[in-house]
Amino acid sequence: MIERYSLPEMAAIWTTAHKTDKWLQVELLACEGWAREGVIPQDAIEKIRQARYNAQRMQEIEQETHHDIISFLRSIQEQMGPEGRFIHLGMTSSDVLDTGLAAQLKEAGALLSTSLATLTDAVAKVAVQHKYTVMTGRSHGIHAEPLTFGLKMALWVDELRRHQKRLAEAIEQVTVGKISGPVGTHASVPPQIEEYVCEQMGLGVAPISNQIVQRDRHAHFMTTLALVGSSLEKMAQEIRHLQRTEVSEAFEPFGSGQQGSSSMPHKRNPELCERICGLARLLRGYAVTAMENVALWHERDISHSSTERIIIPDSCTLLHYMLHIFTNVISGLDVDSERMLANLHMTGGLVFSQRILLALIDKGVGRQEAYKMVQRNAKKVWSQTSHGAIQGPALVEALSSDSEVSQYLNRHELDELTNTDYYTKYVETAFQRIGLA
Repeated sequence: MIERYSLPEMAAIWTTAHKTDKWLQVELLACEGWAREGVIPQDAIEKIRQARYNAQRMQEIEQETHHDIISFLRSIQEQMGPEGRFIHLGMTSSDVLDTGLAAQLKEAGALLSTSLATLTDAVAKVAVQHKYTVMTGRSHGIHAEPLTFGLKMALWVDELRRHQKRLAEAIEQVTVGKISGPVGTHASVPPQIEEYVCEQMGLGVAPISNQIVQRDRHAHFMTTLALVGSSLEKMAQEIRHLQRTEVSEAFEPFGSGQQGSSSMPHKRNPELCERICGLARLLRGYAVTAMENVALWHERDISHSSTERIIIPDSCTLLHYMLHIFTNVISGLDVDSERMLANLHMTGGLVFSQRILLALIDKGVGRQEAYKMVQRNAKKVWSQTSHGAIQGPALVEALSSDSEVSQYLNRHELDELTNTDYYTKYVETAFQRIGLA
């Protein structure tokens, strides 16, 4: 991943040096396991513990061998005496590659989990702060009924918490190692070696494997990252909509020296949220590739290897970056509660249409008849919006002038039906259900 979309702590996990360090750790722990079995003599294991690879020499050898693990092993063994013969004893390349990858994924998963928890806490704080900040809800992009901005944020908190559970499960499933030999029979390396290596590295043990850890585990992990990214896109897209000039209800942070356009000094663009939306598309694409990697030939082919060198580090790096950016957006979110209230009333009370409909039904009017009464007056009000925001309770005024409606509801009753407190009476219940009371 390019530096622009990387944070140092995640980037460090996916460096070539760190990956190769994990390979060495796997090899040395396997030797320790063999020593515990009495296969490697004690004097030999003491020398093996000092083994190191040579990165430059690895590159030179790979030009000849076209095999990274062989190049890695030869760079070690060239520096050693006869003890070098014990390194990689009974193992196959994927024993090293997959177990090392699992260790990297465990580290990356810890960073992602922490970042997701931090974002969840930030959204929860905004939810509580704006629990009763009234705004208009929208369906199909059209004003619907009043709700609160806090309720919108609380919905996100609940979703992010589900992702925390999904991510924890995906990390658990993907952080397993295997030291089971060329086709997983353990014929050349007994199960206790595998168990020892994985325990020392803090990994689970794949209970059964062939030459590789099965890629459904990695696909589950990658699709989970993509799903988290999709939720971030949904949330970022909402802020983008709320920041539109015609709406202007919530804005992502904008620094004092920031510039939104090279040509238009007035511009304040939601560029952080737009960036999150764009990067989420990459995550979904990578998830598709991960699912394609599940079906390999027989006990293993190498078609998954090339893609995983790209998609796994990139996905972890991208999501980590996206979580960081969106946490900053939420923490610095500029909420204009006055504009929210103004927008709520800009259609002259149309958002109260269902409550008036229900009041007519309560008076004994048939549902379809009541619907038509309200709808014909709503159409009159809609016709006024071409001249800008409607001033005053236009819907109530129109209904009050409707002789058929007036038989059931007087002006005072209609005014009472436009009280926004009606729409917030159960907000506390939702907050209690998700533990934000």
